[in-house]
Amino acid sequence: MPFLVILIVFSFAFYLFYKTKYVRTKLPAEKRWISAKSNIALGSFVGLFGINQLFLYQTTITYIIAGIFIILGGINVWGGFKAYKYFLPLAAKEVQEAQK
Repeated sequence: MPFLVILIVFSFAFYLFYKTKYVRTKLPAEKRWISAKSNIALGSFVGLFGINQLFLYQTTITYIIAGIFIILGGINVWGGFKAYKYFLPLAAKEVQEAQK
């Protein structure tokens, strides 16, 4: 599935982008906010990789491992989204205070 491969590459690229941005920032709440965004990107990478494997191979082992990847990716996206919502106002407040 070429569409899934493109999404996998984009999610991995966003993961690398956010991890680089995480290293470069100095504010602690903003670091956690960026880390949450990178968790969402990593979770989507793992989940999409599991879905892609379902289309490539049709064996029992593949179904089990792809299921594990999809579940782990979903948990990572869900946890990252919760952290993103929590740290967004804190990071915005921290940036406003740093600009003053």
